Amino acid sequence: MAPVRQRNAKGANAAEIEKKIKRGNALRQGSSWRGSRLLVALLLVALSACGAATWLYMTSLDSDVTETLVSQGELVAPQPRVYSVQCSEDYDNYKRYPGCTPQKCGRAVTDGVVTREEAQTLRRLAERGLALAGSEGGASILDLHSGALSMGKQFVNIYRYFGERLKDVFTQEDFQLYRDVRGRIQEVIAQTFGLDPALMYLTKPTFFSRINSTTAKTQHDEYWHPHIDKVTYGSFDYTSLLYLSDYGSDFTGGRFVFMDQNGNRTVEPRTGKEMGNTISK
Repeated sequence: MAPVRQRNAKGANAAEIEKKIKRGNALRQGSSWRGSRLLVALLLVALSACGAATWLYMTSLDSDVTETLVSQGELVAPQPRVYSVQCSEDYDNYKRYPGCTPQKCGRAVTDGVVTREEAQTLRRLAERGLALAGSEGGASILDLHSGALSMGKQFVNIYRYFGERLKDVFTQEDFQLYRDVRGRIQEVIAQTFGLDPALMYLTKPTFFSRINSTTAKTQHDEYWHPHIDKVTYGSFDYTSLLYLSDYGSDFTGGRFVFMDQNGNRTVEPRTGKEMGNTISK
């Protein structure tokens, strides 16, 4: 689970980035998750090695969103919708891997990775697993890849902690769908950014996340801070979310926001919508 993340900004955009961080922290102190009922998302993080980073944060304040890239009712299929963004100034400072490191920075949104029925199956899988425990705060995770599960203020390994009892929770079909979808997302990222999928390796967590309006108890429960994945975890080059719930009906508030220099942008969650991006600010 990602800790609270901040960086010392460099380059010409340093002052503007610092303002955004301070503004985000002020919003965190002055507001709470408003009307957020339930958000379940599958997050895929695939390792390559580019040199960019993205400002992402969660907010409950609609007034902070200056542009909606894709609305909840909009279906983007079969081809992803790609938005190019300027790579960070330190892009060339990172080591590159042929066929794996992106040559461009951007974001992609698609509804074509899974069917709605598959997304609903994944959601039920996540709900069964998360029902085994859960965080005391507002954010709980279940990582079938490593076995990590939120329990109170810490994490346990479900394979060691629950052992044979998991046979009554998950089926082989559940694990197969999980692996299939993870592979599909990796393929979409590779195709969208012109990479060789055989050279992309998943070395960081793939996890389900459920977020509600319960008051945060630890820093791991705080999803609404401005942060840059690449700065926090140097091996992160691509981040992808697959939404398993619908904005406006399953929950309100708590949208995922890209903090750009000229405004904040969001993609409204829809069951089965996948959003991937290179880690670029």
